[in-house]
Amino acid sequence: MFVLLMLFLWKYIDDLVGKGFEWYTILKLMMYASATNVAMALPLSVLLSSIMTYGTLGENYELVAIKSAGISLTRALYPMIIAVSMLAVSAFIFSDYMLPVANLKFFSLLYDARQQKSAKLIKVGVFNSSFPGYTIRVGRKDADNQRLYDIMIYEKTLNPGGNNVIFAKEGVMTRSPDNSFLLLKLKNGVRYEESAAENGYNQRQKFTRFYFKETEQKLDLSAFSLHRTPENLFKGSFQMLSSKQLIDTFKVAQKQFVQLNINNYVIITPNIRYFIVPHSPVPPIKTVIPHHKVIDAIPADAQLAAIQNAASEATIIKNMMGDKVTDYLNRESILRRYKVEYQKKFTLSAACLMLFLIGAPLGAIIRKGGLGLPVVISVIFFLIYFIVSSIGEKSAQNGSLSPIFGTWIAIIILTPIGLFLSYKAANDSVLFDMDIYRRGFTNLVKQVKRKFARN
Repeated sequence: MFVLLMLFLWKYIDDLVGKGFEWYTILKLMMYASATNVAMALPLSVLLSSIMTYGTLGENYELVAIKSAGISLTRALYPMIIAVSMLAVSAFIFSDYMLPVANLKFFSLLYDARQQKSAKLIKVGVFNSSFPGYTIRVGRKDADNQRLYDIMIYEKTLNPGGNNVIFAKEGVMTRSPDNSFLLLKLKNGVRYEESAAENGYNQRQKFTRFYFKETEQKLDLSAFSLHRTPENLFKGSFQMLSSKQLIDTFKVAQKQFVQLNINNYVIITPNIRYFIVPHSPVPPIKTVIPHHKVIDAIPADAQLAAIQNAASEATIIKNMMGDKVTDYLNRESILRRYKVEYQKKFTLSAACLMLFLIGAPLGAIIRKGGLGLPVVISVIFFLIYFIVSSIGEKSAQNGSLSPIFGTWIAIIILTPIGLFLSYKAANDSVLFDMDIYRRGFTNLVKQVKRKFARN
């Protein structure tokens, strides 16, 4: 989980740093992110812990003692099978009830954080318009980012013809005690104001200039505070729904999809005259046209009009059906996403069982505990599982595979490997003994040399 959280921070570091968030906001975001990463962290932890546990038992010859007492490896796995089964049931409950809520909290908070303006309020040499009603430019700043020099402030007024400009040689930037306002204490400057005359004939008739030794400008910081978007706007997404909600929403979307197809059929019915769509198979009819081309059957003076009419109707049908096809494909993709998300509620539990089925016998075979070889092997198997499941899920979403097969393909492929390793471990296989492979390769080389020597 720590590694996955670090990946999350590196991915969204640009959206979080320099925006003045409170510490509890970042902590809340990381807590929600950790909940959403359970789908990756839990199967990997089951695989790693099972390899480490049974690898340590094999390395300390405790499995040998268990077998010498007449207890098979399969019987020795029963307690852990029960524990992992309970973990798999808990994983399903988590993915069906808790994960949708965590996804809702996480993605809504992340969206608001990414929309938040940067807390680097004033940049050097850049006109900054983040403050409502003001545009500010600063020539340079001290290292403490508090003292400013060569300040220029454009103030937007309600009067369409009025422009107020402030120039100051230096100033100090502070915040109000409640962080609601940015206070600029300006020194040695001048303020220019343009306003309409009292008679109203010329909107830029009056010009006023003020010199000051010290003055203070108050800027509103409400635009830099975190504004939360209502969570109801995110509740309709696939990842925020439980299995029951996915089924109910899928039925509604499928009903709308069927009605869309009916409406599309009604629209294209007038154009079906261009096609032969029989209700039952009919024998082919040989049509003999007494002309080299169909257009030759039309009188010469009407051929141009016929071609123009056909091209016009073809263009109308193409334009009419273009949007319909796009809408049809989008709705079909949405239905597939509902099916994929529904299947993912169960694949997390199945992945825990499958990876334990691989990890436990694999640890008994390699007989190595700790964080050395078990980590390498577990990462390799988890990468295979993750890559295959990602490819299958993407293929299911774009329609290349069925949603059921696409989401379960990784488990279907790796389960036979787990059964094979369990069989090898139960029969005391030396599957990873490199000396055996080295001796077999040496014997093969000797046989090849003898064969060439005879020839």
